Amino acid sequence: MIRYYKKIDQKIIELETEEEASWINISQPFEPGELQTFAESYDFPIDFLTDSLDIDERSRYEREENANLILFNTPLLNADIKENEALYYTAPIGIILVVDKIVTITSRDNPIIDKFLDNKVKKFNPSDPKLFVVQLFEQNVHRFLDCLKKLNIERNKMERELYNSSRNKELQQLLRIEKSLVYFVNSLSANELLKMKMKRTDLLNIRELEYHADLFEDVLIDNSQALEMSNVHTNILGGTMETYASIVSNNMNAFINRLTIITITLMVPTLVYSFFGMNMEIPGTGPEYKYTYLWVIFFSIFFVVGLIVFMTKNRRF
Repeated sequence: MIRYYKKIDQKIIELETEEEASWINISQPFEPGELQTFAESYDFPIDFLTDSLDIDERSRYEREENANLILFNTPLLNADIKENEALYYTAPIGIILVVDKIVTITSRDNPIIDKFLDNKVKKFNPSDPKLFVVQLFEQNVHRFLDCLKKLNIERNKMERELYNSSRNKELQQLLRIEKSLVYFVNSLSANELLKMKMKRTDLLNIRELEYHADLFEDVLIDNSQALEMSNVHTNILGGTMETYASIVSNNMNAFINRLTIITITLMVPTLVYSFFGMNMEIPGTGPEYKYTYLWVIFFSIFFVVGLIVFMTKNRRF
């Protein structure tokens, strides 16, 4: 689906045709041959569009004679409720800069694009493509930071519940958070490399534009902060999972140790009783010895108590 937009009287207006549009947004579903026709009309490779729809595509930019492609990854909430899936994943947004227009393309509905469509970004004007690109980067970093805060809150909640229980549900939730953080670290690293390269080559030609350049520099700082936060949260979560695994293992060892001691303790009276339960004559077991069983019980209890005292003094319990 190809839609055309222009800002008129501080409002984003959707147009019927592309002649007066300054922003073209492409999203699913697509008509057969629609992307090929669009790429041919603006004379740039169809790969600019298809690569932007590939969820595994890495952040980068490409230059062509009539157009430039900028591709960067954004965080999206995972609608899949499977317990082994990440809470968030990342998907690319493609930006194609043509002669007098800016083209954005996404494979899925994206809250960043929606924010611009709802005109919730200050100083946004699609007729200034250089500022539009920088603002897309800015909103993307803010989106990452917001998702990181939500993941951290969820992680703290799961950790508190793990202190009082050892259910698989909390561990599975922590695993989903860990997968999300892995996606974030990889995407933020690739985005940072892309922005550093764009700054070095001045792809947008904003070096002489003070406001644009300062905003782009702020975006670089915020991206580095988001990347650092992702690494910190990943390390904390990894340490939490390892610590919890060690605690579970230690508790299991202690339980087995106690169970072994109880088994040994119960084995003593069983051994004593087995001697007197044999079908043969044993001294002190004749009819004239009516109270032999009391001595058997006494000695069994004596040996059990002695064994418990010995284990306690040696800190076996």
